[in-house]
Amino acid sequence: MARYIGPRAKICRRFDYPTFESPKFMKLRKSYPPGEHGPTSRKRLSDYGIQLREKQRLKYLYGVLEKQFRNYYKKADNQEGVTGHNLLKMLEVRLDNIVYRLGFAPTRRAARQLVSHRHILVNGKIVNIPSFQVKPGQIINVKDKSKRIELILNSVKNVRSDNTLSWISLDKAKLEGSILHIPEREELPIEINEQLVVELYSK
Repeated sequence: MARYIGPRAKICRRFDYPTFESPKFMKLRKSYPPGEHGPTSRKRLSDYGIQLREKQRLKYLYGVLEKQFRNYYKKADNQEGVTGHNLLKMLEVRLDNIVYRLGFAPTRRAARQLVSHRHILVNGKIVNIPSFQVKPGQIINVKDKSKRIELILNSVKNVRSDNTLSWISLDKAKLEGSILHIPEREELPIEINEQLVVELYSK
């Protein structure tokens, strides 16, 4: 199972975006990009550079590598509707992302680990594939033997009822949830211009 294991602070600084949800990376300590030349001014990006940066932001945000991300784009382009919105919807209903959205893990990386280590059930069956596409009505819950894991308990404690997304249903007591419907673009709290990604791949 491929995943990015390189330096994360460098990625956040390079793309000027908190692509990892850990508080450690939410606020960049240095306002200039990484490199041996120190705090030089950022170069003005070309149109291609702006599009590429947006694609990289989105790719790292969801923890998807290049080949898999391109496959998502091809599927999104073949579907009816707006390609950029279709792309975001597919990324958003990945099992690891849903586990993160439900609050069972503090970050998407932690959620991915919970899934791959077989702590998560979908409709009562273990699913250890982070990219599994969750459908509306499917029940996602933590395995009984895993309900005492400190990371899960601490993460769920921090979930505020007024912070729950409208398209997600959560029962904190049972550590169980589901998606009510596939989210629309306005229901996704991410500051990404997906149209730039579409323009990049359309060339």
